[in-house]
Amino acid sequence: MVSDKTSTPTAQSPVTPDVLAKYEMVIGLEVHCQLVTATKIFAGDSNQFGSEPNTNISVITLGHPGTLPKLNRKAVEYAIRMGLACESEITRYNVFARKNYFYPDLPKGYQLSQDKTPICVGGQIPVKFKDASGQAVEKAVQLHHIHLEEDAGKSIHETSDYGDAGSLLDYNRAGTPLIEMVTDPVIHSAEEAAAYLTEVRRLVRYLEICDGNMEEGSLRCDVNVSVRLWGEERLGTKVEVKNMNSIRNVQRAIETEFRRQVEALETGEPILQQTRMFDATNGQTYSMRTKETMNDYRYFPDPDLSPVLVSEAWLATIKASMPALPKERYETFLNQYGLPEYDAALLTDVKELADYYEAVCRLTTNYKAASNWIMGPVKAHLSEKALRDHQAFPVSAERLAELIALVDAGSVSFSTASQRIFPLLIEQPDKTAEAIAHEQNLLQNSNTDALQTLVKEVLAAWPDKVKEYKKGKKGLLGLFMGEVMKKSGGSADPKLTNELLVKALSQ
Repeated sequence: MVSDKTSTPTAQSPVTPDVLAKYEMVIGLEVHCQLVTATKIFAGDSNQFGSEPNTNISVITLGHPGTLPKLNRKAVEYAIRMGLACESEITRYNVFARKNYFYPDLPKGYQLSQDKTPICVGGQIPVKFKDASGQAVEKAVQLHHIHLEEDAGKSIHETSDYGDAGSLLDYNRAGTPLIEMVTDPVIHSAEEAAAYLTEVRRLVRYLEICDGNMEEGSLRCDVNVSVRLWGEERLGTKVEVKNMNSIRNVQRAIETEFRRQVEALETGEPILQQTRMFDATNGQTYSMRTKETMNDYRYFPDPDLSPVLVSEAWLATIKASMPALPKERYETFLNQYGLPEYDAALLTDVKELADYYEAVCRLTTNYKAASNWIMGPVKAHLSEKALRDHQAFPVSAERLAELIALVDAGSVSFSTASQRIFPLLIEQPDKTAEAIAHEQNLLQNSNTDALQTLVKEVLAAWPDKVKEYKKGKKGLLGLFMGEVMKKSGGSADPKLTNELLVKALSQ
């Protein structure tokens, strides 16, 4: 029987850092992305998350005798979008197959999937990550293929004070369109796997084909892990690990399974090809079932679905509808808007923020100020309110551009704009920044004569401090600035006030 030892070595454990260093980790990922079509892949049932159990179902979803599936065209287009984004070869002649296996939440007793003709073949996804030594690494993770299939339902296992209370079945998810992205076994660290998953999630959100929410199960990852001695060409026995609802848990599962397999090899125990589950509470994997082989699934073409032909005209239409991808927008932000690499990387990380930034830039030419506002006050507000993107953010691009213009014109300082006007804009998004500044008496006083009068009054009130300043205590300039600002009610132009103070104190 395969070892179920934990990832934490005991005092007698052979898994020391030196032992681990003898082995190479080989990882392949299978990422399932639920497509955000309005209806399911082979039925007209609603494809909405969060509905009451067993409300988004029909006789087709439940696999009643005599019912026939009909392919959702939009699901095919979404799959092709992903393939184009990954530089995959798009399969022109597609056949759906029945993948036979018994599972309680698979009503038909088989899953409609693709076997011999996956919709997308090959391709790659560039990733950036840091290796174990902290060195930055850039690499393209090679894809084997992307195929379309339907999701199964969901089993809900209930317990009571007396033990197992049985299982409930919710078929709402059954028939949800999925793309499964299968990499080649080319990933060699948990960090690289996390970088790949992060990039997949970013891509599906940019393409608007999946919301990427792992906690809701709309993006799920199965990890295939094997180990071999460094220099060995033959792959070790592959073990699949399931049940991970976050990128961090994927990393933990990989590290745990790597250590478990190394310990098994070091102690002479066999590694079985099997499916294991990951328990996030204790950080261990445990056996679920012996892994099925391809023969077990008994694939054969579905007789109820005609082959799908992707014509050149259809493919051209999909290509024309492709949005700008993260890499393209990154280059635009560097070259067109003149942003530093850090700004461009941060702003393109989330599609909605990139959209918001570009909307602001259409209304201002101060592109760096727009970046500073979004990376600073805007992101701070989103984090504070636990909002993922600007769609729930009340300040429109037009209002933010007006606030930037107010600062650029010297009418208000950045600190006044960010600390006093910006919070009021969030509360009153229909008002302009200038209107709020007027109401709150925040517009800066740039009247030289009026400010000179205030400067004279402040210096006359602090003769001892003036003497100290002239003897070398230049830090007192801040005191004088503060007093002038008080007298002006905060409306004094800081730059002009500073110039007038320095000039007066030098006389």
